[in-house]
Amino acid sequence: MTTATLRMTGELDPRDGWSAGAECTIAKSVEVLSARSAFLLMREAFYGATRFEEFVRRAELSEPAASARLHELVEHGLLELEPYQEPGQRTRNRYRLTEKGADLFPVIVSLMQWGNRWLSDTGGPAELVHRGCGAVVHAELRCEHGHAVELADLDLAAIT
Repeated sequence: MTTATLRMTGELDPRDGWSAGAECTIAKSVEVLSARSAFLLMREAFYGATRFEEFVRRAELSEPAASARLHELVEHGLLELEPYQEPGQRTRNRYRLTEKGADLFPVIVSLMQWGNRWLSDTGGPAELVHRGCGAVVHAELRCEHGHAVELADLDLAAIT
């Protein structure tokens, strides 16, 4: 099987003459989400978890691990704390996705889709379905004009 690659263009060609270095946004993104638990907590936030106890139980994490990771996700702006109070109880905080956190959803969908295809004999434990028509949802790359693109169709160009 031949695997296609993207093509580096402009200032990025030749490839050995350029490095993303400290400005690499892939490296920065991985740094923010460097722990498995961060991905699991974000998954649960997308699934509707808001309370600390929900995150601990649903992500199957210890309380200290969940607390540390949730604190980091808040610190990085993916989740925010929102105070709430049930009648007769003290004020507590719940976690809410921020716009920055919600923008991570296609990444989670892509990981789910990849895992369902390559890491499960049964196609995975769940799939996303469009509420409007019932069709299975999948992640795909499209240019801003709406064309579906494959890896071989892409050029990597410096932002100027």
